[in-house]
Amino acid sequence: MSLLEVKNLKKVYTTRFSSQQVTALSNVSFSVEEGEYVAIMGESGSGKTTLLNILASLDTPTSGEVLLNGEDITKISEKHISQFRRKNLGFVFQDFNLLDLSKENYDVMETKLNHLAPQLGIESLLDKYPYEVSGGQKQRAAVARALITHPQIILADEPTGALDSKSTDDLLNIFDHVNEEGQTIVMVTHSTKAASFAKRVLFIRDGQVYHQIYKGDKTNEEMYQAISDTLTLLQTGGK
Repeated sequence: MSLLEVKNLKKVYTTRFSSQQVTALSNVSFSVEEGEYVAIMGESGSGKTTLLNILASLDTPTSGEVLLNGEDITKISEKHISQFRRKNLGFVFQDFNLLDLSKENYDVMETKLNHLAPQLGIESLLDKYPYEVSGGQKQRAAVARALITHPQIILADEPTGALDSKSTDDLLNIFDHVNEEGQTIVMVTHSTKAASFAKRVLFIRDGQVYHQIYKGDKTNEEMYQAISDTLTLLQTGGK
């Protein structure tokens, strides 16, 4: 059984003012194995952010299923969904959002953090306030926050979008490292460079999975070119 299974996912919104129905996702199905690193790409309006929000249990589908280790997260009650997120999901956002951690003992969290900090290069940041650190440092701290609860899966939404080139490289190398250690990652990104680090790239067009590329033995540079070629086809409407 796959770690994550998305089955026939559909999401229809009703606009506030005109009451028109807009289909963000029409029929999305795919699976993610434990330890995979998957990037999701597509043009603005393709449905990829809606998809990630549903995977994160921040939105609910009109129909379809999202199974995490066999449990349909779309059926979890509002009363229990926050606890489910804290226990099972790690989040890395573009703008370094901070989410409450699970209500674990402070000493336990500190022990976990002291183990993570050297891996992520944030030992010198632990006693600083947010306004004292750079965007790249904030994002590394966000990765630590995502990893500290040992989530089943990390969901990343444009994690390099607010970073400079060096900070982007640092973050992608961190993702590569934690994935090599077995962490499952699903990342939505506009960045071809970011996606080239993933082991598989899904392309969303018109609310459906249009195509996918497996990295296999490709180098990052070869993966970058394969992604670029597919994006060109997406933009020109090719098959």
